[in-house]
Amino acid sequence: MGSEQKLPTVIAQMWGRKPVSRRGPSPGLTLGRITDVAIEIADAEGLAGVRMSSVAARLGVSTMSLYGYVTSKDDLLTAMVDAAAPDPPEPGTLTWREYLALWARANRDFLSGHPWLLEVSPLTPPTGPRTLRWLDRALTVLAGAGLAAAEAINITSTLSAYAVSAATLQSAMSGTVDEAGPEGLAGYTALLTQLVDASSYPGLAAALESGAFGAAPDWVEEADFTFGLTLLLDGIEALIARRKETEP
Repeated sequence: MGSEQKLPTVIAQMWGRKPVSRRGPSPGLTLGRITDVAIEIADAEGLAGVRMSSVAARLGVSTMSLYGYVTSKDDLLTAMVDAAAPDPPEPGTLTWREYLALWARANRDFLSGHPWLLEVSPLTPPTGPRTLRWLDRALTVLAGAGLAAAEAINITSTLSAYAVSAATLQSAMSGTVDEAGPEGLAGYTALLTQLVDASSYPGLAAALESGAFGAAPDWVEEADFTFGLTLLLDGIEALIARRKETEP
């Protein structure tokens, strides 16, 4: 039998499977305290403010004290992504469709609550106990719907990407993402009106003329999110129906 693969330090720490290095650990310092402080800095200053030195200073310890828990800033970001995630909603008696709608909304909402996650989360595969719990709950519900595991994983990835996209758009339109561009939906619509002409962009020009951008106060919020989510769920439902038709 082959030996088990050695877990990376931060992942072992997140799962409580590796004792803290005895190389001068700081009394009372834990991965949880480190990530809590790093998240506080990211929420207030964005990712640019998160440095090993800034986290150590906030904790009142030396930078070297952190390295028994996280060996690099990338490790710290991995731990932060997991720590920032709340527990996922539980399926209970919900149908797969009801649960996935709740799951996708909850995913979008906690991403919107920590805009810096939109820069890190899509690039960080789930490896911690919290983020993997989100994946597990969605896969469990879909398995009960009669889908193959590979199909369930693809569906979950698609819904997760949709939540990231919706949270990113929502944050950009509310001005919480620090990027160059027009401020808010009104500024974006005004900018498009100046740039777009009907001969080159007929579809977009018609949409602007009809007032489709910002026609309702919940544009790029709940109504828009629900519309896209319904399309995705309808597609999943059609796939499930096809699978049932091919069952022996």
